[in-house]
Amino acid sequence: MAEQLTEQQGHLQQVLEQQQTLINEINDLNTQVNNKRELALKLQGVREYLEQTGVKIPELEAAEDEAVDSPEGEVPVADTEVVEGE
Repeated sequence: MAEQLTEQQGHLQQVLEQQQTLINEINDLNTQVNNKRELALKLQGVREYLEQTGVKIPELEAAEDEAVDSPEGEVPVADTEVVEGE
C-alpha cells in the first residue's frame, strides 16, 4: 500500500505542476491581451485625433469621392472594433 500511495503522490505532484504551469501561461496571456487592448485604444485615439485635424489617406479620399457619385452613396470604411474582455 505504501508503494501505491507514493505513486499517487507522484501523480498528484505532476498534476499540481501542470496546473501551475497552465495558470502561469493564462496569466501571461491575460497580460498580453491587456497590453494589446491598451495599445489598440491608444491607436484609436490617435486615429480620431488625426481624422479630426483633417488628415486623410489619398486612397480613402478617392473611395469617398466615388461613393458620393455612386447611387447608394455609401462610403466603404474599415473600422477597428475594440472588444472589452470579461
